[in-house]
Amino acid sequence: MSLTLDAAAFTVEPLSPVLGAAVSGLDLNQPLNDRTKRAIYDSFVRYHVLCFRDQHLDPEQQIAFTAQFGTLERHMARNRGPVNPLVNIVSNLGPHGKPSGKVGSTGWHSDKSFRPEPSLATILHAQIMPPEGGETCFANMIAAYDALPEAERAALYGVRIVHSWELSRARLGLQATPEEIADAPPLTHPLARTIPETGRKALFMGEHASHVEGRPMAEGRALLDRLTAHAVEERFVYRHKWRAGDMLMWDNRCLLHRANPNFDAARFPRVLHRTCLRGSTPA
Repeated sequence: MSLTLDAAAFTVEPLSPVLGAAVSGLDLNQPLNDRTKRAIYDSFVRYHVLCFRDQHLDPEQQIAFTAQFGTLERHMARNRGPVNPLVNIVSNLGPHGKPSGKVGSTGWHSDKSFRPEPSLATILHAQIMPPEGGETCFANMIAAYDALPEAERAALYGVRIVHSWELSRARLGLQATPEEIADAPPLTHPLARTIPETGRKALFMGEHASHVEGRPMAEGRALLDRLTAHAVEERFVYRHKWRAGDMLMWDNRCLLHRANPNFDAARFPRVLHRTCLRGSTPA
């Protein structure tokens, strides 16, 4: 059932029972009034992923839309776009502009969890997509936390996780540069964080989460691996099948996400533009 937030503005319709909603009737090239921004943000908190249909924004227009909801977050130097450093080009294209056969970001993660103030929201705008596959997948960390036995939820109280760009790159067989390590040194965040607007708890982990502070590395990795396996069970997951003109805005505080490499990445291009909103220190 669709929800009309403002009859003259737009509608919001759930995309799945797990999370996600489609927003129709807005032109995001136009500035939003305060009422519309408030309604969008409320829907963002409620549904965790918003899909704005029929949008066609260039990088500067995407920056302008994003900035209406807060402060844009810079990207790692290796991920900055050629036109504006606030736009990250997510692509499987090689140096010569042809599909490389490689798809990045296929591991479950929360964007910039290695920052002191991890991303509140990511905005991802599809430019060129394969005819089939290439979905963006999301796992609901609030639902995953709620589904844990009460005793296990209690045992997570006070547990802090070390998030590290360097160690997450190493697990992929890659090496962070000295500049990247200096730009994003390891830090800790609570494993169960509170969403301030609702007071609900969400697991906060993913690919950049390295180990448990104050515990042996192997013990911490085992806990994170077990919780991740639980959190990405099908009952918590929504897979977004992209349509032309889709732009997604999702809540990094309570979701893990990944790109689905289920297409011929050596034949078909997959290109998206990404902006991020700076969040607050997890508590």
